[in-house]
Amino acid sequence: MKTLTITGLALACLLAVGGADAKPRTVADPEAPRALNVEGQVQVQWTDPAQFTELRYSRNRWDAQLGDWVETLAEYLRKQASKMLPEGQKLDVTITDIKRAGDYEPWHGPRLDDVRIMRDIYPPRISLQFTLTDASGQIISQGERKLSDTGYLLNSSLPSNTDPLRYEKRMLDDWLRRELRNDDTTAGL
Repeated sequence: MKTLTITGLALACLLAVGGADAKPRTVADPEAPRALNVEGQVQVQWTDPAQFTELRYSRNRWDAQLGDWVETLAEYLRKQASKMLPEGQKLDVTITDIKRAGDYEPWHGPRLDDVRIMRDIYPPRISLQFTLTDASGQIISQGERKLSDTGYLLNSSLPSNTDPLRYEKRMLDDWLRRELRNDDTTAGL
């Protein structure tokens, strides 16, 4: 009995210590990161997610802020942009707002309180600022973009995809293809 108590106490201590290093549970946690670690040609940071439309106007703020979806989108953006940038160019992006595809409709009752409903009236939107520079540090392009995909439900290739951020990722892919198209401007010629 005494051994069982000591083992239980030791396990509780390990869990408490392990939990101290755990990532924040919500994207709005003040101690959550606001930028990806600096590496490679693409740097991505974001403003306070508590001010994002996704959280400020959500009908279920608790579920909307769960997880690390902001960091996941930032990592995806960096990965995709890194594949497209010519050698020597750098891209710096600041995400200023996100409204994920779909929304919560609590009026369907408690069984659907935490279900994100996809409808045409809830399109994904992302606002960002960016600066694209060449190898010498000269600005090639910069600006602010407000991305939106009002036809997000019409793409027939996505229904089999179960990624909860698939619509936002597709929107980022479309923006990168438009912004970083391989012509004389982005090739540094």
